Amino acid sequence: MKYEGALTLREMNSMHPQRSIWLHPARPRSRGADGPVSPDQREPLNNPVRYSPGSNGVHRLALVTALATFPLLFVGGLVTSKGAGLAVPDWPTSFGHNMFLFPWSKMVGDIFYEHSHRLLASGVGLLTVVLVVMIWLVEERRWVRWLGAMALALVIVQGVIGGLRVLLIEEVLAVVHACLAQAFFALTVSLALFTSREWREKNQPIYGPDASSIRRLCLLTFCMIYVQGAFGAILRYTGTRLDAHVVFAGLVTVHAILLAARIHRHYSSEPMFSRPATVLLGLLVLQLALGLASYLAKFTSLGMIFGGSLQVLLPTTHLVVGALMLVTSLVLTLRSYRLLESPEFLVREGLASERFPA
Repeated sequence: MKYEGALTLREMNSMHPQRSIWLHPARPRSRGADGPVSPDQREPLNNPVRYSPGSNGVHRLALVTALATFPLLFVGGLVTSKGAGLAVPDWPTSFGHNMFLFPWSKMVGDIFYEHSHRLLASGVGLLTVVLVVMIWLVEERRWVRWLGAMALALVIVQGVIGGLRVLLIEEVLAVVHACLAQAFFALTVSLALFTSREWREKNQPIYGPDASSIRRLCLLTFCMIYVQGAFGAILRYTGTRLDAHVVFAGLVTVHAILLAARIHRHYSSEPMFSRPATVLLGLLVLQLALGLASYLAKFTSLGMIFGGSLQVLLPTTHLVVGALMLVTSLVLTLRSYRLLESPEFLVREGLASERFPA
């Protein structure tokens, strides 16, 4: 049987009245030492998480942390584009001053960009600390608590690597610093999603064609965007591996188009999937244009036409649009693994049975 879109059980049964799918009311737990569990020991399908009074506050703070990370990425990109990464030669101090007491009158030229980056990073680090404390105080799901702890560890490692980059003047550390920044942004967006009401409320699975292949395609697209961004960081700091960056840009383009096409074909009525897919396509078009303009500005004689300001803004905007593509594909990946199921999954997992007429 071929399905052309996402279906409910009633719709599937009406299409095939001679071969109906009947949903079992409960999902059995895994088989224990004493054999199968009894019906009263079964747990419901998609059990919602209890919403405590502090849950809204945790979600809002997670959202603020993710939003604050985005301008940090942009300012970090400006520092690299302007070559201002070593404008402040010491760390954790700034020209011998306490970082937070550095005189504003001395924040001129490249020092302004580098020191602003440090202050923004400190602010995001503080937000992360408060967020993790609130998660451990309020959140009931253990895996979310440990994910928050991972975010705290990552932001600490990121700050140390950024400082060592200044002290040791190692380009490898700069590339690692750029890659971890993208990973941290993705992690903060994940926390904002996991603490949202969407992830706590009871949601029925969405049954439709190509569910498993769409899940894999979402994950593959997310991974390719991250790897392509890593090669972009290598290109920005070393001027090498343009070939790999372009190859992965092509792969990302193909996979993003395929993913959006499949989602709009089968799940166009599901805004949780169709809207991010549309956003991903729009970001892809913008990213390709920015990538081409950045290449012309940096590697060809046409760079003189763009001028100094555009030579800085183009690659920086290219970087943050790539970050937006990364988190958009991440949202699609997380939602697809949570919600999308093929109709055959019901029968295979014993959650439904096929009933044939006598």
